[in-house]
Amino acid sequence: MGDSMTAIDTNSLPTDTVQQQVPLQGIHWPTIDPFLFIAHHLDEYPESDGAFAPNASLAGRELGSDFAGTPDEQGRRWRMYHGNPIPGFPAHPHRGFETVTYIRQGIADHADSLGAAARFGDGDVQWVTAGRGIVHSEMFPLLDPDGPNTLELFQIWLNLPRADKMTDPHFSMLWADHIPVVRDSGVEVTVVAGTYGEVAPAPPPPASWASAVEAEVAVWHARLDEGAVWTLPPTRRDDTLRMLYFFRGTSVAVDATTLSGPTAALIASDADVQVRAVDGAATVLILQGRPIAEPVAQYGPFVMNDRAGIEQAYRDYQATGFGGWPWSDDGPVHGAERVRFARYPDGSSDGPGT
Repeated sequence: MGDSMTAIDTNSLPTDTVQQQVPLQGIHWPTIDPFLFIAHHLDEYPESDGAFAPNASLAGRELGSDFAGTPDEQGRRWRMYHGNPIPGFPAHPHRGFETVTYIRQGIADHADSLGAAARFGDGDVQWVTAGRGIVHSEMFPLLDPDGPNTLELFQIWLNLPRADKMTDPHFSMLWADHIPVVRDSGVEVTVVAGTYGEVAPAPPPPASWASAVEAEVAVWHARLDEGAVWTLPPTRRDDTLRMLYFFRGTSVAVDATTLSGPTAALIASDADVQVRAVDGAATVLILQGRPIAEPVAQYGPFVMNDRAGIEQAYRDYQATGFGGWPWSDDGPVHGAERVRFARYPDGSSDGPGT
């Protein structure tokens, strides 16, 4: 999912709490090392046609690459992405990084070249280490034929250091009922990754940059009631970077600076920072981490350290298919029941509540 990266320049930063601001436009947002890419998908899909596709006209859409968010006859904005007739991202390869997919609302179906499969959503997180290579599909089947099928998710690409670019691929699920949520004085913080105070989520995959304590990787989603104040704790290291994405609400105050409208802000991380919701409730996402600080070469779904690594990735994919594709089609859908589950490459399985 995703095919481009926009990085924030972190050289010669000012000493203010808010060190840099960038308006949020479209679904792809700017990032900081060690993150490569973040996309916020919000699709107001209509009712299903009974076969997991939208019960609406697809005329005028660039099917196969529909990212425009074209409104339908009812004014609802949604995208087919690379899917046809079911929205989503059919089989595609990755190498050299990780994907963290956090679904706030709706359902996605996963399948991969390891033989793993999952249906997840409604607060679940999928974490995939591509390592030396994996092929996977991410489809968004519409399950409700009688009502809307709204989908909201974040997909985050987290880089792998040179030493781990060719690690074994790894697939894992973090079910919503296992993800800590901290509520206090009108603030609700979902702790996807990274210790928050005394609260720690499930550990990330073993080869992840996030698995190193000194990397200080964090992914926190917070909703603030009007007037509520969220105090972000300081990081342990002064070279750790922290990006705040204010994407829902009228305005927030970050210490003495007010952010209006959807905004990405690089903020100081070496002291307490107060975030206050102004003029209504507000929702923000935090991405934090110590930079890997290595050269990045990216072409499509491959992220290596140099052009030679990219060329080798293409040769390897052409020769091996990164293990092949054990599914009957490029975008498998896992049935009509809204039952979340995961089947792992070793044959084990689990789901919410397990």
